[in-house]
Amino acid sequence: MAQVVTCLDQPSSYRDNRSEIDRETERRLLAQSSTLYVGNLSFYTTEAQMYELFSTCSRPEEGGGIKRIIMGLDRHQKTPCGFAFVEYFLHSEAVDCLRYISGTKLDERVIRCDLDPGYKEGRQFGRGKSGGQVRDEFRQEYDSGRGGWGHQRLEEEKRRQEQDRLRSQMQFDTYAAVGGLGMAGADVPRGEGMGDRQKRDRSEEEDEDNERREDEKRLRGERDDE
Repeated sequence: MAQVVTCLDQPSSYRDNRSEIDRETERRLLAQSSTLYVGNLSFYTTEAQMYELFSTCSRPEEGGGIKRIIMGLDRHQKTPCGFAFVEYFLHSEAVDCLRYISGTKLDERVIRCDLDPGYKEGRQFGRGKSGGQVRDEFRQEYDSGRGGWGHQRLEEEKRRQEQDRLRSQMQFDTYAAVGGLGMAGADVPRGEGMGDRQKRDRSEEEDEDNERREDEKRLRGERDDE
């Protein structure tokens, strides 16, 4: 049976690749740790909700309880980004969370808990290039609980919009260069090139000259009558 059922009160095999402690020291710290790392939280989960859930495993009658909860924050915007640290007073309380809370739902999300060697200042901030968690930067699917699309998808969308803007600007500049814009930006019919525009201008000048000649003839005729 031990080979079939996974033991729920043991830490996972995950190792922080930025940790400076060796494996043996880490195992020793985890064996007595009262700190939990909680992942896959919704960006909208509050600290009050965390207290309500994780206090179910506290043992105040034994001198235990929740010492503090540190919500993970976006490094730039200082907004929640989907993880937290929960510190208890007793190691047994943290182990109970692995048994009874990890894998349950909070804010319609299946959360995961893992023993942590110990919280240090600065670990509350996301490590991704965008300021949030690294896992969200590679997420391709839409997740309403974690800000919508992943950062990578957002960057791709921004690049696409910028390319569309540049393409439109190039088309506009090309259109204007061949006479596509009149005076003060007035639009003229598409397809009219510079030669057509010059012919139209000359035709208008000729019409004005003809009208002027007609006026002069009419004035001379009126004078002759007088």
